[in-house]
Amino acid sequence: MSELLIKDKEIVVPGEELAVGMDFLPSYGTYRRGDKIISNMVGLVHIEGKVVKLIPLSGKYAPKKEDTIIGQVIDVAMSGWRIETNCAYSAMVSLKDATSDFIARGADLTQYFDIGDWVVAKIINVTSQKLVDMTMKGPGLRKLKGGRVTRINTNKVPRVIGKAGSMVTMIKVSTDTKIIVGQNGVVWIQGEPEMESIAVDAIKMIENQSHVSGLTDKVKEFLEKATGKKIEMPEYNR
Repeated sequence: MSELLIKDKEIVVPGEELAVGMDFLPSYGTYRRGDKIISNMVGLVHIEGKVVKLIPLSGKYAPKKEDTIIGQVIDVAMSGWRIETNCAYSAMVSLKDATSDFIARGADLTQYFDIGDWVVAKIINVTSQKLVDMTMKGPGLRKLKGGRVTRINTNKVPRVIGKAGSMVTMIKVSTDTKIIVGQNGVVWIQGEPEMESIAVDAIKMIENQSHVSGLTDKVKEFLEKATGKKIEMPEYNR
């Protein structure tokens, strides 16, 4: 007889038995041993029908092709710009991938991007040696001006964004801020200073309580109290 040994959104540790029986299927973060499904990481249980998977609660960002991230310029070279990516591996944006402008040899590249600038860029290649190439050409890819930056656990990015963008949209609407969430766990927020602070607090609340049921209602209640505004939202993820 098949049986779940844990509940949805429960936190488990490596080696913990999650289910017994062949009716359940192992997915990310789990494996089968005999007729049992076992956890191989610290994570949050997510059950989809008969599929049992884990959402990691820790871990560093690993660059992947097609990821859109927020990074900071840390060096200006002859051939382009080196970007800090919130992980062990920096990335390069070449001259051809930075702008459609013609850049003459010896031109001052800091007029485009200077050390300390924050940018939204897309990863276009990751080699086996973890050399990362990015582009600034594409919708929404650009240098960020003003605002503030905060960092979250990269595994919590989907929870901060919410289903179909519902969670981050609620924060944007209630605080009247612009928010970009990079897949590398770097978040950019721009608005009135007080509202930026409230948005950061809401994002940190989601990061710290991502395993709590009814989180959307808790965040909504926090935002209404902090901003003094009643939030009227369409259907959003609970």
